[in-house]
Amino acid sequence: MSDPTTPTTPTSPHAFPCTGCGARVEYAPGTNVLRCPYCGSQQQVAAVPQQVREHPIEDLARLPRKPVGSLAAHVLVCQQCGAQTQSNHLADRCQFCGHPMVVDNAAIEQIIPEAVLPFAVDANGVRVALRRWVSSRWFAPGSLKKVTAAERLRGTYLPHWTFDSRTASNYRGQRGDYYYVTETYTVVVDGRTETRTRQVRKTRWRPASGTTRRDFDDVLVVATGQVPTAHLEALEPWPLKQAAPYQPAYLAGYQALRYDTEPETGLATAKSRMERVILSDCRRDIGGDEQRIHSVNTRYFDVTFKLMLLPVWIACYLHAGKSFQVLVNGTTGEVHGERPYSVGKIVLAVIAALIVVAAVVGLVMYAK
Repeated sequence: MSDPTTPTTPTSPHAFPCTGCGARVEYAPGTNVLRCPYCGSQQQVAAVPQQVREHPIEDLARLPRKPVGSLAAHVLVCQQCGAQTQSNHLADRCQFCGHPMVVDNAAIEQIIPEAVLPFAVDANGVRVALRRWVSSRWFAPGSLKKVTAAERLRGTYLPHWTFDSRTASNYRGQRGDYYYVTETYTVVVDGRTETRTRQVRKTRWRPASGTTRRDFDDVLVVATGQVPTAHLEALEPWPLKQAAPYQPAYLAGYQALRYDTEPETGLATAKSRMERVILSDCRRDIGGDEQRIHSVNTRYFDVTFKLMLLPVWIACYLHAGKSFQVLVNGTTGEVHGERPYSVGKIVLAVIAALIVVAAVVGLVMYAK
């Protein structure tokens, strides 16, 4: 096993020179072109004949890949200025001239991404989404507005696994049906005992068993631990059907993280999500007013997987010495972020509310 602290042999990444001025081109969100930020020259992203492929889960044992823990940093030789940059990413920028660099497939040493969902929201669109998000945050401190004025927004492709599977689940449990019985009881009214009746709900239970079937498509699992999973899941849903076959050109000008969650671990997570859906299917199949599930035995067929890259804009801002992170879905503009609360604004709101309550009470007392 190689030492993950030792960089790999220098490699030449994909380069994206501008044919107009010789600078660089970057992928333009929402288009199918690479655009030069200096002269505006455009180059079409080449069409590829293949479709996005799903790999049988059995292929995991045959794919050439290194374990996540043994991966070293890439040493990328910039094709623009010749400088060397160490990076743990699939795509990055030259630390000296800023030229986009995307690792060649032959040097990835992991499972190659099969699909990429290109950015559709550009930096201006992100700022609009952030302003809308900030304006909806109650009791937010003034520093939150800084996130909308950030000059440096980082567009990053984040790795995700998707899994497909056919399932058949045998279950055993009980079905509960409500019925009502008349119950007699006594009460004391004005010193006299009265007999009354009421309807009492009870549940009649009987055994239930059966089989449910469900086909799952593109069960999504985050494949990086560098961004909190809960934050990324808050950006869902993703328009996965709009994904394109992987091409390095879509990564030009952006960061792209390599996965640090192995696909076997991702499959276990995907199955746990499938199981929640299957459990609901079993309850629905049992029917009745209540259900009890004693056991579920699920078989998985035709399991396939793929690695895909999803676009996220990442912005950070400081408040009271602490860094807060905000994420924006690069295709839908959905925003999810950490936010502090302004103690001063909360105190003022409480005081204002107390003043209003006191005024109302005063008016009522005066009216009396």
